[in-house]
Amino acid sequence: QVPLVESGGGLVQAGGSLRLSCASSAPTFSRYAMGWFRQAPGKEREFVAAINWNGAITYYADSVKGRFTISRDNTKNTVYLQMNSLKPEDMAVYYCNTLPRFPPDQRPGPYWGQGTQVTVSS
Repeated sequence: QVPLVESGGGLVQAGGSLRLSCASSAPTFSRYAMGWFRQAPGKEREFVAAINWNGAITYYADSVKGRFTISRDNTKNTVYLQMNSLKPEDMAVYYCNTLPRFPPDQRPGPYWGQGTQVTVSS
C-alpha cells in the first residue's frame, strides 16, 4: 500500500486556476506511475491525467487536455495537477492513485486517499 494525501482543492471562479498536490511517505514512491482521478456528485470516478515514474510520459483525458498539466517531483515524493481555465464541469473530488500498469493502462491501484474537493463557481 502506498499512502497518499491529496491537498490544494478549494473554491475558484470559472476561468481560474488551482494546483493540486499528492504527497506520499512511501520510500518507493518514485518507482510508481501516478494518476489523478475525479468524482462528481452522482457520477462514477473518472480518469483525469497520468504520469510515468520519471515524468517523461504523460497522458490526459480529452476533457482536460490543454488545460491541465500533471507533473511530479520525486525528491519531494509529490505529484501535482495544475488546473487552468477551470470550468463548472471540473467540479469534483479529486484523487490521486498509483497506476501499476501505465503506460498504457490507466487503471488505478486498489487504495485511495481522502481526496480534495474542487468547487468551480460560474
